[in-house]
Amino acid sequence: MSTPFPFTAVVGQDDLRLALLLNAVSPAVGGVLVRGEKGTAKSTAVRALSALLPAVDVVTGCRFSCDPAAPDPACPDGPHEVEASTTRPARMVELPVGASEDRLVGALDIERALSEGVKAFEPGLLADAHRGILYVDEVNLLHDHLVDLLLDAAAMGASYVEREGVSVRHAARFLLVGTMNPEEGELRPQLLDRFGLTVEVAASREPDQRVEVVRRRLAHDDDPAAFAARWADEESAVRARIVAARALLPSVRLGDGPLRQIAATCAAFEVDGMRADIVMARTATALAAWAGRTEVIAEDVRQAALLALPHRRRRNPFDAPGLDEDKLDETLEEFGGSDGGPDDEPDPDPDPDGPGGGGQPPQDGPDDGSPAGDVPAQGEPSDDGQTPAGQGAGEQSPVRAAEPFRTKMLSVPGLGEGAAGRRSRARTEHGRTTGSRRPRGALTKLHLAATVQAAAPHQLARGRSGRGLVVRRDDLRQATREGREGNLVLFVVDASGSMAARQRMSAVKGAVLSLLLDAYQRRDKVGLVTFRGSAAEVALPPTSSVDAAAARLESLPTGGRTPLAAGLLRAHEVLRVERLRDAARRPLVVVVTDGRATGGAEPVATAERAARLFAADGVASVVVDCETGPVRLGLAGRLAGELGGAPVTLDALRADSIAGLVRDVQGTSRRAA
Repeated sequence: MSTPFPFTAVVGQDDLRLALLLNAVSPAVGGVLVRGEKGTAKSTAVRALSALLPAVDVVTGCRFSCDPAAPDPACPDGPHEVEASTTRPARMVELPVGASEDRLVGALDIERALSEGVKAFEPGLLADAHRGILYVDEVNLLHDHLVDLLLDAAAMGASYVEREGVSVRHAARFLLVGTMNPEEGELRPQLLDRFGLTVEVAASREPDQRVEVVRRRLAHDDDPAAFAARWADEESAVRARIVAARALLPSVRLGDGPLRQIAATCAAFEVDGMRADIVMARTATALAAWAGRTEVIAEDVRQAALLALPHRRRRNPFDAPGLDEDKLDETLEEFGGSDGGPDDEPDPDPDPDGPGGGGQPPQDGPDDGSPAGDVPAQGEPSDDGQTPAGQGAGEQSPVRAAEPFRTKMLSVPGLGEGAAGRRSRARTEHGRTTGSRRPRGALTKLHLAATVQAAAPHQLARGRSGRGLVVRRDDLRQATREGREGNLVLFVVDASGSMAARQRMSAVKGAVLSLLLDAYQRRDKVGLVTFRGSAAEVALPPTSSVDAAAARLESLPTGGRTPLAAGLLRAHEVLRVERLRDAARRPLVVVVTDGRATGGAEPVATAERAARLFAADGVASVVVDCETGPVRLGLAGRLAGELGGAPVTLDALRADSIAGLVRDVQGTSRRAA
């Protein structure tokens, strides 16, 4: 077994280490979500935490880790009355992003059911994680069906399994820790709120600290056992401090003053529901216990707010997480109480030179030798009547997007087989069972009834004599299921001079932003191709991060000629490459243009020929017609016809219109087929 990197040897990342330690002191805080760029020790710190957790007493032989002092009366392995107990280390169970539902919650033991004729339950990861840590790396990429199961277990402290003739309930109380890179997509709001605390991590920009990170990492890789031995004393000290804080926790008093500050802070920052108040109260109490105090003070409330509120303030994925600390300080001062200790000042740390000092985890160890408002458009005069310096007359600076609005569901026609999502109909590994078939390759989802039905007529010929069913490979049946898939929504946006009217471009950006928000909610990948001047560019390759797409859209300048054909050809190439990477994910192309094309020989005819490539491939598409004015050429409508889609005017670009349009696109695609 490999030696993990010591928790106390992690350089910097004070907020991350503190949040993890507070959950170790009080698991009721509700877990930690760690957000940050790759290579910032997120996983290293989480995996190291398990070595610091106190050992747990379990009933000997219980697969569900029942506490011998208070065994679960409904435990599937119970009842436990007078049983021997065993002490074992606390577990850290990792939930892979691609795990199956059976692996997470458990399922019928198929082997025993078929061979012995008995119904036996095989526990899953939720049972293994009971009274320990459940760690999900890249939690934002977790499939929706697994997210739903996690939500249920986290809310009820138990897992309920009702499937394939099995009805089981077992305790599942665990510390939920997730790590994610926001560049790869955001987390569903329902799961986001289930994490008690959140921290943002980033690599240090201080050269000395970066040098120390590399030195310690290399020292650990060269000799993990020796490196861990050098940090053994610090690890033992923190482990003892966790035990002491846990023992002190029931004695910590949360007075009316700090409680009023907590309520006022949550109200001031307009967080939804009451979970934030409860999490802040538990976090502030854990902070006091960690510092060796029996009274919660104002500083505990402040630190609790910084950890518990940022992720609960986001109204949509385009909102930046974070907290206005000036507003927080004003609220705490306005509603400050006087019962948090003498003068609301912290008691002296019982051991200022001890591990971690104050409220922070230990850091130093042995020397191992190792702009707001609209911006004037380019070419337009500013308030003093002058043209802004450095800007040409043929290009305009970016304009802000109009306020986004809600759209109805866009979907791709037919039945796909792409990644699980929430948009188009698809055959998936999860969803409602619609039938069965012979397995092609490895069996992943057994259709038990169909398998028994296929095997039953042959039992006499196979010499069955006992309770078990004699099953052959040819009898096995794979369950076919139908659910929803995520799609690739590729935006092709005209940023040329003909689109440069600021009010019009603002409306266009607002509409695209609305569709991006819808794509986030439906777990799609998005991409952005823009064309202007003399060429087209991929402003954003297909990604799950709608934050990145929104940022690129916001900074999009306009001006120059209209190379429509180049934009369509570049989009077609993006789809071709993406099809090689992910053949099962079906695309929806949204072209935002007035249909005009300039530059080169026969630009309109060339653009129409490029559009026919999409129609030939059967790609679902929609054209947002941005042409305005009393004289309209209807070029966008002609383009939509060549694409096999349907146009919608900019004036009608609202939620109901877009939804109706895509339904028309589906109908057009079916007629074309």
